[in-house]
Amino acid sequence: MQFDEFYETIGVFGPYQKIKYFLICFTNMLPPVMVYAWTFIAATPSFHCHTPLDDLSALNLPNRLSSQYIPTVEQCLQYQKGVSLKECQRCFQVVQNRTSYDLIPCRKFVFDRTFYQSTLVEDWLMVCDRVSLRSTVQIVFFLGYMVGSLLFGILSDKYGRRPIMGVSFLVMFLAGLICALAPEEFIGQNTSYPFFAIGRFFLACATRGISLTGFVMGSELGGPKQRLFSGIVIKYFFVFGQLLLLTLALTIRTWRTLNAVLAVVPVPFIFFYFILPESPRWLISNQRYDEAEVLLHRIAEKNRTHFDPIVYKQFVNEDKKRVSAAKNQNHGFKAILRSKVMTIIAINMSYQWFVQNLVFYGISQNTGAWLKNPYISFGISALVEFAAYFVVQLVLDRLGRKLPYCLFVIALALVTLLVLPIQIFLPKDSQVNIALKFFASGSYVIIYIYANETFPTQGRNTGMGVCSMIARIGAIIGTYSNDHLTRAWQHSPMVVYGITSVFAMLLATIFPETLDKPLPQSIGDVEQMGLACSIGRTRKHRHRLTNGVKEVHEDISSGKYLKDDTDF
Repeated sequence: MQFDEFYETIGVFGPYQKIKYFLICFTNMLPPVMVYAWTFIAATPSFHCHTPLDDLSALNLPNRLSSQYIPTVEQCLQYQKGVSLKECQRCFQVVQNRTSYDLIPCRKFVFDRTFYQSTLVEDWLMVCDRVSLRSTVQIVFFLGYMVGSLLFGILSDKYGRRPIMGVSFLVMFLAGLICALAPEEFIGQNTSYPFFAIGRFFLACATRGISLTGFVMGSELGGPKQRLFSGIVIKYFFVFGQLLLLTLALTIRTWRTLNAVLAVVPVPFIFFYFILPESPRWLISNQRYDEAEVLLHRIAEKNRTHFDPIVYKQFVNEDKKRVSAAKNQNHGFKAILRSKVMTIIAINMSYQWFVQNLVFYGISQNTGAWLKNPYISFGISALVEFAAYFVVQLVLDRLGRKLPYCLFVIALALVTLLVLPIQIFLPKDSQVNIALKFFASGSYVIIYIYANETFPTQGRNTGMGVCSMIARIGAIIGTYSNDHLTRAWQHSPMVVYGITSVFAMLLATIFPETLDKPLPQSIGDVEQMGLACSIGRTRKHRHRLTNGVKEVHEDISSGKYLKDDTDF
């Protein structure tokens, strides 16, 4: 008897599971608040070089006087070929000599205060040749994502989902305090900058502990039929978290105050540790049958269904036999690399996550530039993301996982690679960006669900943690592209997104379809699913080598494959 079969007898996703699931969803409002807070805390308002005329702005001097300090197109092409025209004109100013002129980098700037009263970028002058200060903090943040994904993924597979989420809430609160206190003026920038970066690092670690563990925990509360529902709805709360952040940012326009408020937001969530249950699947997979029995009995009681201890005893005996037969098998990270099928899926899935994070965060971090009003842009971005999740929910149980994913990815690739001709007909970047955000959000959530359904319970959090760790390299490259590549050519990131997405779509065709299949408990379950190129083969595979050399019989379900490459 499989766990899902027994789970059905006590009411899969009954009232008890639903209440606990929505509590888990509620906790997933925290990660987007912390991730996207950077959009407002470190926003880059419109700016220009400070000139002597700015000190006389009250006199309403004619524009032609101030324009003499702005480099012309010819001057930029002659002296600053390595940067775009916009970057040249706002980061350099003309200094007239008696017989010639020079272009010198600005060291003082005037920032537009239409939307922000103050930002970290303004206070620490993270613009022009100092833009690396801004991107470095964000890169450190994504490094924290990498460490947190792997560390909390392994720990939650070893010690359980519930305690790791509890620790993550506490770490997020402490890291938020560091981020709020470090940038204070009396400390000084040279001291506060590294402390602030460290705070962002641990904040990212905690974010992954909550997001990744919560997603797995929520999906494990239901059965196969609820898998799509649980995977999508938790992402809706990710959007709700963005809207919560938008509300706070609209109310608080100074970055220091906003930073301080965000530091105390995780406090109520710390007490969720005493409310959230452990995953019954995890308890079973770790042979903690007595604890699982107590939890499953409580679930049946809350769902007003009958818990049969005799049937449960039968299930436990069968599970013990399965565990005994597989006692020499590795678990966790080693389990992922046990077989060729699992290894290929893990490497392929890691690349998919790399691409989706490169594209998703690359586009999402640039939402403030969609329209003149960054708050409206951010709100539209969140709504587009919500719409993408809704469309995914409509099609995923009808078309499967693989086909919709490939369609979303190839559509995004087409938009990015055709961005220049599209710009001719759609001169406004916002229209292209909305399409990119839609496709990126759709493919991002599908690969999250796909990975969750592909990795076995024995190493699900570990597998997704490894994927998430590698994915942060993509997020780092996306951040770098936005801050640096665009200085040379506006559409450089689009080309990167398009090329990597094409390869992702091609490699995704190898994955097995997981629609309506039980959530795999062991490596053997994954091996039985196989790879797409193995479909149509008989379970008893016979490979004959001519000239009477040898004959090899292979049982595909055993997970052992032929020595040559024809099996793949």
